[in-house]
Amino acid sequence: MEAEAARGAAGIYPVDILEDDPERHLEATLGYYATLREGIRSSVEVFSLPTGEQIKLEASSVCFCTMYRDEPQHKILALVNPQDTKTVVAVYIQEAWWATEDVLRTSDPAREGLMKVQSFGERIVLFVLNVVIFGRLERNLDDGDMFFLPHPVKEQAKILWRDGAAVGFYTTKRKGSLCGDGPGACYLLPVFDTVFVRRTYRRQGLGTAMLQDFCETFREDEALGVSWPISPAMFKVCRKFLLAHPEERGRLWEVEPPGAWGQRGSIWLKVQLQQSRLPDPHPGNSQEDVSSCGRTSPDDGPRMSGREGGKKERTSGEREQTKSDEDCGVEEEAGQLGRACGAEPARKEAKRTVLDAGLAWESQKKHMRPAPNSQTPP
Repeated sequence: MEAEAARGAAGIYPVDILEDDPERHLEATLGYYATLREGIRSSVEVFSLPTGEQIKLEASSVCFCTMYRDEPQHKILALVNPQDTKTVVAVYIQEAWWATEDVLRTSDPAREGLMKVQSFGERIVLFVLNVVIFGRLERNLDDGDMFFLPHPVKEQAKILWRDGAAVGFYTTKRKGSLCGDGPGACYLLPVFDTVFVRRTYRRQGLGTAMLQDFCETFREDEALGVSWPISPAMFKVCRKFLLAHPEERGRLWEVEPPGAWGQRGSIWLKVQLQQSRLPDPHPGNSQEDVSSCGRTSPDDGPRMSGREGGKKERTSGEREQTKSDEDCGVEEEAGQLGRACGAEPARKEAKRTVLDAGLAWESQKKHMRPAPNSQTPP
């Protein structure tokens, strides 16, 4: 696997060269996996980690992870560390293995700042940031116990690029989009749904910049939402943003889907209430203190949960967290990688986990009834 390392060193990265053809990518991946499983490769190959450690490329050291919660047939092949099968060290793309950090890099100088996710290669970058980086590497695995699926295939998202690398992202729910997989309610306003910034880039105002970008993107809408419940870290971002932008104070609401008036709470009012230490007058929010709520968007998903006794389906990439300038951690995990990424493509759809990672949303277990399939992360 020296060729892959050489290409990375030469400044050639998957997002820059991957064809926008998911079907062809999956076909090539399945073919490669078949050679590993059947042991018909001419020689044993290894993948070298930055530490110098080498991992044998064999069926027992790889797993398939579901890329999209609503299209489980689309999978990506990941190489896991034999010493920690929940840690992904490389991804199979363009008929080659790429270290996770190289998957997040680009040689295109035009990729800088917040850019809308459009290509298949950018979807893979979003998946790695969400599932691999946040899901397993940059959060406290001892906290929380929520599991979610990956983002939907058509999720509206923007990736934050800095100095040739993807360092964060945020996703939104557009007005009129379905709150679940089947027919039913649609969002009544645009919603700032999930957000994540890598640890080394936190405390630089990036969380506030993302929230501002969201507000500017939907300039024509009279009301905008931030998914309920808002985490303490995200609340700090909202407070900082609203203090600097008084014109947005009447537009920003904490919302539950689909965002009807009875499902909204004024974020600016919460800021004022916290400052005056007065109780929250909104019955829907009275159960939580603004300093301890985590944010989530109920959508479709395998988990049923609800506030005040009502059941709601939640989506995978949706209950992520909000972030703060101090830390933005949106959690999503395509499943406990050691378990959801099975060696067989036909394995169960991976789940994804949301946990507190500095800016990550707090576990919503306090607010919702655990789903039958919920588990406690190792």
